[in-house]
Amino acid sequence: MKEADSIALAHGANYVTRGQLTINHKGLSPYQVVKSLPATATEAQKDSAIQANFNPGRIDYNTRIDTLTSLGMKLVKKEDITKARFREVSPFKGNSYFHPEQKASHVGILGDPVPYALSNDSTISGLILGIFILALLSVSGSLTFIMRQAKNFFYLPRTAANITETTGEIRFQLFLVMQTALLIGIIYYLYSHTIAQLDYVLDSQILVIAIFSLITIGYFVFRGVAYNVVNWVFFTRERTDQWNKTLMFLTSLEGVALFPMVVVQVYFRINMSTTLVYAIAVIVLCKILLFYKAYVIFFRRRPLSLQIFLYFCALEIVPVMALIGAFTLTDSYLTLNI
Repeated sequence: MKEADSIALAHGANYVTRGQLTINHKGLSPYQVVKSLPATATEAQKDSAIQANFNPGRIDYNTRIDTLTSLGMKLVKKEDITKARFREVSPFKGNSYFHPEQKASHVGILGDPVPYALSNDSTISGLILGIFILALLSVSGSLTFIMRQAKNFFYLPRTAANITETTGEIRFQLFLVMQTALLIGIIYYLYSHTIAQLDYVLDSQILVIAIFSLITIGYFVFRGVAYNVVNWVFFTRERTDQWNKTLMFLTSLEGVALFPMVVVQVYFRINMSTTLVYAIAVIVLCKILLFYKAYVIFFRRRPLSLQIFLYFCALEIVPVMALIGAFTLTDSYLTLNI
């Protein structure tokens, strides 16, 4: 028998543990003791059989006082540690409000973490602030261009040279188009997070918004290429240039109109349904204006003017349906299915 086993038996224990196996002085393990009982034995009977066959012996606790003089400090007074009452040792001892005999109060449970909010995200806040500052600077530098475009919107010049644009004005409109894509991505993310209540596998909400924004940019590029191909086949280059400038201008205004509602939704948390209705109203209004301009530029003087419905549905409505389908397909890939 090993030394550890003999020490255990010397204290009155009738079993030893070797590795993961416990055996009493009769050579029986707990499993064998329970196995020897009838199949109808209750849990209480099994527990009684274990206690009868396995005796842990006498447990002697250490009652000696530690007399070690650490760091050269002399032992001033020896006291029986068993008589110490640590709950009564407090700097508030003697105060009328100090009652160690009372039970300690419940420490409580862990609360729910604060949910994620775009208004608390420093990156989103910095992005929105940066968009606002850049848009303000761009508008202040291109105010003449905006006024000229608004003035000529319901009036069709005879030549495209009358509405020429500088390089700075084109860059300004491209920035507003990118802003429109970003705002549509934020609005769709807010819709999927609040109304649809989707849980994405990506931990970064900013990455999800970036994916939706890139999909929207792809929609703008696809729509622009489709318009240019069809217009190059059926219409003159002058009319095509006029349409491209109108399309970019209305897309830019769409982002300008969506920006205030996104700011209100992010920082004031209004009803998401209101934001969604506002966004749909802005998009529908832009589509109506595009329909009007397509009729004025391409179909006003044509005998088959009703072809505009086929033209507009194929190049404007179908891409919108494709964008919605792309958003839905992306949701299916990014959603956490439980």
